[in-house]
Amino acid sequence: MAEEDDATAPGAAGSDGLAAQMAMAAPHGAASQAYLHKHGMLLDLQIENLKKLDEYETSHLRWRRFNDQMRGVLQMMAAAVATLIVIAIGAALWSAHEADGVIIEAFSVPPDFAAKGLSGPVIAKRLQDRLAALQAATFSLRAPSSYANDWGDDIKVQIPDTGVSIGELNRYLRGWLGHETHITGEVWRTSDGIAVTARAGDDASPVIAGREAEFDKLIQSAAEAIYRRTQPYRYGIYLLQAGRLDEAKAIFASLARSGMHADRAWAHIGLAAVLEARGDLRAGLEEYRNAAGEAPDFPLAWGDGANTEVDLGRDEDALIDTRKALSLGLGGSGAAINPYYMESFALGAKSSVAVSLGDNTGTLALDRQLQSMEDRKSWENSFENDLVACAGMHDAHCARRAWARLPSADAYSGTSAGVALNREGALALAQTRLGQWREAEGTLGLIAPEVDKAGKPLAWLRDTFVAPLQALTRAELGDAARARALIATTPLDCELCLFVRGRIEEAAKNRRGAAYWFARADAFAPSFPFVDAEWGKMLLDDGDASGAIAKFEIANRRSPGFADPLEYWGEALIARNRSDLALAKFEEADKNAPNWGRLHLKWGEALKWSGHRDEALKQFDIASQLDLAPSEKLEIMRMKGEHGG
Repeated sequence: MAEEDDATAPGAAGSDGLAAQMAMAAPHGAASQAYLHKHGMLLDLQIENLKKLDEYETSHLRWRRFNDQMRGVLQMMAAAVATLIVIAIGAALWSAHEADGVIIEAFSVPPDFAAKGLSGPVIAKRLQDRLAALQAATFSLRAPSSYANDWGDDIKVQIPDTGVSIGELNRYLRGWLGHETHITGEVWRTSDGIAVTARAGDDASPVIAGREAEFDKLIQSAAEAIYRRTQPYRYGIYLLQAGRLDEAKAIFASLARSGMHADRAWAHIGLAAVLEARGDLRAGLEEYRNAAGEAPDFPLAWGDGANTEVDLGRDEDALIDTRKALSLGLGGSGAAINPYYMESFALGAKSSVAVSLGDNTGTLALDRQLQSMEDRKSWENSFENDLVACAGMHDAHCARRAWARLPSADAYSGTSAGVALNREGALALAQTRLGQWREAEGTLGLIAPEVDKAGKPLAWLRDTFVAPLQALTRAELGDAARARALIATTPLDCELCLFVRGRIEEAAKNRRGAAYWFARADAFAPSFPFVDAEWGKMLLDDGDASGAIAKFEIANRRSPGFADPLEYWGEALIARNRSDLALAKFEEADKNAPNWGRLHLKWGEALKWSGHRDEALKQFDIASQLDLAPSEKLEIMRMKGEHGG
């Protein structure tokens, strides 16, 4: 009971509840109402306080959340800035590491030089101009990336800043990490003039002395000295292209003997060019072989060697080596060839193969691609190939158009003085293929004195090209004695020379002698169709249609794109009274020589014998609008007359 009394005593826990119960249990009086009213007010105040407390805490939480968000943003911004700084530093370090080119610092000069306007920066700028001119005058197929010390086109004069700056820091990093060539130099007075020296890095530099009036010449010599020490291969090419052959040979020989591996194959190419410029093509060919020995997968060694073999008349070897170069493409050491020129190099090689095999339509298609390229150095050969290909298609109009399309000599840089001579040579070859013997004789008469005047450097051109064509022309014009005398001066390891010997005997009606030389020419160059096509034509003229067809089959197998064997094969079938079979040969030949007058004449003849009168007349009409020999024109008139055309 005592515990119960304590639990209900006034002031004990739960007294408010008891009071409320008592008030509610008591009668409804004023006191109880007042109590309830106050208690309600208390509850309202407590609720209001709780609301305000909730608003305060919610606002505080929001503020804390905002502060947290801002702190996160600032942290992210700081991280981003730090990342950008790291990236910027990395980029600066990488840029500095990759830096190359030439930095020419202001020269040290006498006070009176500066007073006359020849200050240190001015002289550095003059040296810069000379180095840039040397660079511009040097053309090579070699990729800049293959040089141990490649300048690119970045040659600039640098004037150091005063104090510490971003520029100074950048220069410091490039000097520490990069590969720039720094050039410094001095000019001073001597007892009898002035002296100039320019050095690349710590390399020793020759002192170049002379009179003050020769200052520009001294700067040129200083530039060449720098170019030689820092860019030896390019300097050799510069000397070669400037005609300073002895100096060029010394540079290339040194590189071939003790240069870096990347330089040695190219040095042999340079030596070959020097030797060929002197007319020693066989020694030049040996150097191309040496280049291939240094780098067997180097396409230029095979491609340039093939060009020399063509000049020597060794067409079979040239074809083999050209195909070797094409098979290598951009692989192996082909990476050392400037990619800008690699595509034109490959297209030019393919065009040369096509024209050498009589695939004239293929040649024209490849030449269109070449002439659409920016590499204008490849244009000249492509236009000359066009001329020869048109003539090979027996299309005089096409040949005249190709001659008219030859660009002027200033259409592309690097034009040599021999361009005009090369063009005349291509014209003479085209004229012989068109049977324009008088015109060919005139063109060759212009070339021969120029070749003789040049002496040894062009002796090969006389021996393997001019003399054989002159001999062929004289034979076709009926002067067998002169033809034999001319061809006797030519070598026996020359495909054209052997072939022309056969043509001379054919024109002189010495069939046995012609067959002997044709057989030798065919054995010397067994991949080519021309000898068998001509041999078959001779047999056909002698009435041996079966023997002729055997030769035409060989020629067609070697070069399916060559129209002549197909056309003559059709004529042989007519002679065997198989005009029906001849029609297919003429149709096939037409794909590769669509404007050959004789082809359409004989096609019409085959149609006539096959009983296709109207179609025959159409072919005769086509032929009459094309180039025909006088005898062929008479034959058309006769054929059309028989048909009442």
